[in-house]
This record gives sequence, structure tokens and C-alpha cells, in this order.
Amino acid sequence: MITLIPYRFLKPLLFLMLIIQAFFIPTEMMAQDDNNEVAVSYKRPEHKVYKSISAALLQPDSVFILELKGKKLTTVPEEVYRFPNLLVLDLSKNKITELPADISKLKSLEELNLASNKIKSLPSGIGDLKGLKMLSLNRNLITELPASIGNMSSLQVLELWDTELSTLPDEIRNLSNLRTVELRGVLFTDEQQKHFREMLPGVRLYMSPACDCKVN
Repeated sequence: MITLIPYRFLKPLLFLMLIIQAFFIPTEMMAQDDNNEVAVSYKRPEHKVYKSISAALLQPDSVFILELKGKKLTTVPEEVYRFPNLLVLDLSKNKITELPADISKLKSLEELNLASNKIKSLPSGIGDLKGLKMLSLNRNLITELPASIGNMSSLQVLELWDTELSTLPDEIRNLSNLRTVELRGVLFTDEQQKHFREMLPGVRLYMSPACDCKVN
């Protein structure tokens, strides 16, 4: 007789498995992480890291990296659109619930970190960020990705671990430069994982063990 685990216990159990994986991760995967293909990293010694809007507004044309993590923000500050040369925007560890359509105005952006917020969905305009190379959405409430994500032709790293995703859009196969997709801590069946690997044959997919879960 098979005993089904109540759904409310599945997420905590998978998160525990994620932690265990971190300690027993294969050597090959560790080497990949060391090459910054998974971890968020903006090693740009030629640029100053601005950590406040007020300081950045003093020299808007000189702002390439803006780090606003842990500022208790509930929305994306309007001022970020005043930095025409912005390459890296870090809004992680805030309380942002919605990503505005205006995010598409950041044409120079290469790295966008929105990890550890309360975002439930992404605007279709995010696909207009053609120069974006790294998108981190870890630990959000996102249930699906817009089909327009397939237009992000420069995207190399997509981080989605510990989200509420139910699947990936087929358009993701259009991302010819994609190298890494992080999906650990997300509930996917064995059939779904197989489908993802078929869609993205040359991409490193990091996933927790498959779970053919049923809600009690």
C-alpha cells in the first residue's frame, strides 16, 4: 500500500532535499558554479556599485551597477529608469509583488536579480530585454513564465529555484545562448523533466528529484 504525502508537507521536504544536495553536489557541478554559471555575480571592477537611489541620482550617466537588495521595497523604484547605462540591477531580498511593464525600458541591462521577493507573474514586456544575460527569480511566487521570454536572445542563466512554477513555456527553446537553468526545489514530474531536457538539450538543467505528486 502506497501512502501519499500531504501536499502541505511537500515543499518543506523538497527544500530540505535542496539543502542536502548542496552538501553532496557532484564535483563537475561545483566546477560549473565556480565559473559563475549558476551563482549571481557582477565582477565588474571597472564600475562602482551604487547602493542607494540618492547617490546614484548624483551621477545618473555613470551608474552601471545599482544594488538595492534588502531595502524593504514593495515596488520597483521609478528612478531606476533614469540610468541609461545600467548593466546590473539587484532588487533581491525585498517585498516587491509586481514587476512593471516599464522594466522593458532598461535596454542596456545585462543582469537582473529579483530573488527573494513576492512576485507572482512577469509582464510580457520582459521579453524586450534583448541584452539580458542573467535573470534571477529564485524564491518568488511565480506560477508561470510569459511566452515572450523566448525573445530574450542574449539570456545565458535563468534561475528559478524554489518558485511555484507548474511548467516551462515551449518558447524557452528559442533561447539559443541559454547555458544554465536552475529549477531545484520546484515540483515537477518525471515526464515534465524529460520534456524540459528534450527542449533544452544543450543546457545544464538543475532539478530536484522528480515528484509525481498528488494533492490530498
